[in-house]
Amino acid sequence: MTAARPAPASFRILICDELAPQAMEVFKSKGFEPEVAIGMKEDELVARVKGVHALVVRSATKVTRRVIEAADVLRVVGRAGVGVDNVDCDAASERGVVVMNTPTGNTTTTAELALALMFALARHVTKADRETKKGGWGKKGMMGTEITGKTLGVIGLGRIGRVVADRALGLKMKVLAHDPFVNAAFAAGLPAGASPMAGVELADLDTLLARSDFVTLHVPLLDGTRNLLSKERIAKMKKGARLINCARGGLVDEAAALDAVEKKHLAGLAFDVLAEEPPAKEHPLLGKDDVIVTPHLGASSNEAQLNVAIDVARQISEFLLEGVANNAVNVPAVGSQDLREVGPYVVLSEKLGAFLAQVAGASIQKLELTVSGEIAKKDWRHVPLALLSSVLRQNHDEGVNFVNAPLFAKERGLQLFERAEPEHGVYPSSITVRATDARGGAHTVEGTLFGRSPRITRFDELELDLEPKGCVLVTRHADEPGVVGALGTLLARHQVNIRRVELGPASAGLAMGLLSLYGEPSQAVLDDVRKLPAVREARLLKL
Repeated sequence: MTAARPAPASFRILICDELAPQAMEVFKSKGFEPEVAIGMKEDELVARVKGVHALVVRSATKVTRRVIEAADVLRVVGRAGVGVDNVDCDAASERGVVVMNTPTGNTTTTAELALALMFALARHVTKADRETKKGGWGKKGMMGTEITGKTLGVIGLGRIGRVVADRALGLKMKVLAHDPFVNAAFAAGLPAGASPMAGVELADLDTLLARSDFVTLHVPLLDGTRNLLSKERIAKMKKGARLINCARGGLVDEAAALDAVEKKHLAGLAFDVLAEEPPAKEHPLLGKDDVIVTPHLGASSNEAQLNVAIDVARQISEFLLEGVANNAVNVPAVGSQDLREVGPYVVLSEKLGAFLAQVAGASIQKLELTVSGEIAKKDWRHVPLALLSSVLRQNHDEGVNFVNAPLFAKERGLQLFERAEPEHGVYPSSITVRATDARGGAHTVEGTLFGRSPRITRFDELELDLEPKGCVLVTRHADEPGVVGALGTLLARHQVNIRRVELGPASAGLAMGLLSLYGEPSQAVLDDVRKLPAVREARLLKL
């Protein structure tokens, strides 16, 4: 006999942030009666979460480890939007709580904003508006350019980038696109320069910058994309080009971009996102005639807010009633006992993937996963999904989750091989991942659990006891006395505290260091580390 599913009335749903009223209608149509409590601080939410089965949040409410540990029956956290930085996903996985987002609701809205800013730049719309409202009626300095026939360079062919490219083709523009992961995936099956989108030509970044009349960014902010459009790359842009950024602040060297406008190398900038938000009143980009700055409006449309509200209501309803976890970012729906047993290994797998994706010298093309020991006897089918999702999130965008990770991996030519071994020679259970990148380089990382806490136990030939948490500074340096002392002194001078140090033996004359840090060092600190005479390479991992 099949067990009866719980009635909707037996579930408590708590809505913690403002949500379009249509979401409440969705819940009620399924038989739920959600509670609403807006603007709670952590202490208030900790006191309120007991007995709650589902939390619904946007970006304001912080679902911390303390909140999750105070929840005795919590099963799902639904985020109306893409980013889940305000949810402690590790704590959720450890407690068997599914975290889901709504990655598609903002796609069209953000893409259309990028195009709107492109039009505004092309015809000096904001400048003309300001001058007219001041009492002017002249056209001096307002000579624009047509969009038709011009070349648009799209950096990043994820969900939003593809919509921008598609709309631009409809505007009779020529479209170039740069996405190294699409390139890697399709190089073997498509003619040189061809794209999986009809009419879009793939190009390397320098070629795109040199040929494009307009350039628009649609990539996540990662260590590999930070300052992607540096002073040197901006100098390579076509003279008279216009630059649009509706993706993330920090992708563009803002000072260099402004300098390029003032020197007439670029004709204009349009930024919906900035490295510092909100900007200071004296921010140099504000008030410039050929610069448009908007207050992070990418998702600010009635349709987008309605879409994400309806999506999250539907997803939570399906999960509670049917056990279907659409757009889960940590674990799909499985039995609660299985989740409690496998959840910590899912966290471990995600940490191993993030570690490998950040240390790889190029995009990863192959992953070899080995699950050993007691975990191999459990239902571990979600461990590879966690690994794929983590690697792809480092190199793609926030919309990657357990549901779509296999599809994204296939599109990008990322292969995953799995195997299970009944025993491990050292630990009761262990996960090992070998990653091979596009240049043929390979790295291996292994991890286990200490209690329910993930640990990295090996990186290549280096035996470790590394908690994959926070920031880890990885160095390759001359194998000589005093290097660790110099690193410690430099970091201390910048008020960066070291939590733990792991050192590896010399290979090819260079030793390796992994320094776990309490805080995140600035770019200036990293630059100083790289200037140390003994340091050959320094990389910051965010785990």
